[in-house]
Amino acid sequence: MEHLLAEILKNQVSNEAWSWLEDQAELIRSESGADKLNHCFVLIPRKTSRKPVTLTNAQQENLESKFPGAGLLDWSTDRLARVWILQQINASDPDLYVRKIEQLFLTAEMNELVALYSSLPYLQFPERWVYRCTEGIRNNIATVLEAVMYENPYPAQWLSEAAWNQLVMKAFFTDKNVDRITGLDNRANQPLADILIDYAHERWQAHRKVNPQLWRLVGKFINQQSFSDLQKLYSEGDTVEKKAAILACSQSDYAPAKKLVAETAGATKILENLSWKSLINESLQSSNN
Repeated sequence: MEHLLAEILKNQVSNEAWSWLEDQAELIRSESGADKLNHCFVLIPRKTSRKPVTLTNAQQENLESKFPGAGLLDWSTDRLARVWILQQINASDPDLYVRKIEQLFLTAEMNELVALYSSLPYLQFPERWVYRCTEGIRNNIATVLEAVMYENPYPAQWLSEAAWNQLVMKAFFTDKNVDRITGLDNRANQPLADILIDYAHERWQAHRKVNPQLWRLVGKFINQQSFSDLQKLYSEGDTVEKKAAILACSQSDYAPAKKLVAETAGATKILENLSWKSLINESLQSSNN
């Protein structure tokens, strides 16, 4: 991964900035302390700028093949440079390695935190960063939360079910684009579906809309109680909500849910062109009109 990020990074910065980063990387790899690392981490934006990162199709495909679910969408050059620099830390002493990065977490400002949380999938000793990841979920800064959630494979791979469910619920509470959460569908679970149903009830009682993506995580776990909610959604909801109900029921083995789909006029054709991602776009268009 270090080589792939280096290839991408070299295309984003000036020759002078790349030379400086290489010099800093050499110093960081050889130092026993963390002075060079700390100094470099702070200085990076002055050297690299904060312009958006752009990838070639080949680089994007390479990244996805090596780290499924990872991505650099919305990344800035300084964020990428910081993640690359973290990969230069000598990992021969696990405790020292972890202490150096932990210290960065403790003193980081917002943009530094974004880079640190973005780096979680690429750090050594992944089991040592679970606590930091859960701390990131508790953070209320939008860009920091998005660094934990969006195109970040680490949470899905390492968080417990309870911590994962907390991440997903925080995404709904803060109106994040849940489609960008890596592993969202694979880590769907019954306790999360139950929590989401309760959340939907609270929203309805307050006469507030429910994000249609919520039903995406309920579909596999439809039971008698949740099916009555989907019936309500189908009979009383707008066009997007009706489609969400059909799509959720199509994912279920619960007989009444399968019957609802079978008895829906044109359901087969609707489902041919319907996905949770397409429903997001349709929902956005509906809200803009």
